[in-house]
Amino acid sequence: MQFDAFNGDADGICALHQMRLAEPLQSTLVTGVKRDIGLLKKIDAQVGDHVLALDIAVEKNTAALAALLEKGVTVRWFDHHNPGELPEHPNFQANIDTAADVCTSLLVDRHLGGKYRVWAVTAAFGDNLHEAARHAAEPLRLDGGQLDQLRELGECLNYNGYGESLEDLHFHPAELYRALSTYADPFAFIEEAAEFATLSRGYAADMALAAATRASETRASGAVFILPDAAWARRVSGVYANDLATANPDRAHALLTRSPKGHYVVSVRAPLADKRGADLLCQRFDTGGGRKAAAGINILPEARIPDFIAAFFETYPA
Repeated sequence: MQFDAFNGDADGICALHQMRLAEPLQSTLVTGVKRDIGLLKKIDAQVGDHVLALDIAVEKNTAALAALLEKGVTVRWFDHHNPGELPEHPNFQANIDTAADVCTSLLVDRHLGGKYRVWAVTAAFGDNLHEAARHAAEPLRLDGGQLDQLRELGECLNYNGYGESLEDLHFHPAELYRALSTYADPFAFIEEAAEFATLSRGYAADMALAAATRASETRASGAVFILPDAAWARRVSGVYANDLATANPDRAHALLTRSPKGHYVVSVRAPLADKRGADLLCQRFDTGGGRKAAAGINILPEARIPDFIAAFFETYPA
């Protein structure tokens, strides 16, 4: 049996889409909201089964990975997050690159020799790697309008992954992947799929609400926004951070979104002009992690907000 475990954002979905275009087969899909990355514990695999893991950190799945490998399960892993210590096991194959200008779909594209690159470009746009996306797209000879379409698609796919729970999302990521998987051509998906129309409308409406929110603290080096306990705020927490980073490339940004449970969920974006520090900042707090350019904290108690803001501006001083 084949299990495909993938992040529920644009990068995870497009990475899986490329792999299954290249290697068509039936599989059990294992995914969730973007921050639900401890996915291997949900897999009940047996000896001889296979797992493909995409865009989820090895270090968040260490115990479940070790158990699967010892069962005789073969695991292939593509990711761009800090993996921690990788296991040495004959059943484990890893393709990991933590460079700031790489996403998982670009790693899959590299593995497949660029065969389905248009989807890697889509994912890179969704991951706010605009320069990397445009560089990867050069051999495709797309015009400016087509690149803009892929950017919008990537941003909409990414937007759908953010939420406190699946109920916050427009589509379950597995459902969205299944809809996408019937299209080899992303432009046809944009033109024909009802799912894209829904996401495009939702994205525009939620981003308009976000744009009306004023920063809690702004300095030349960074800005901190605190968003309310609302589904729209949870949906835009990552994509609005990306939008702010693009509009202000010399400034770092942090979005703190209140959870219905009372704590805050944090999204951090390093300045696009110097994509460093987001991972180390978030790792200073429990449940924090990510990559150099973009990272987050799943649970930040309200009482620790001043500590986080101080650490944020210590990481990104004027």
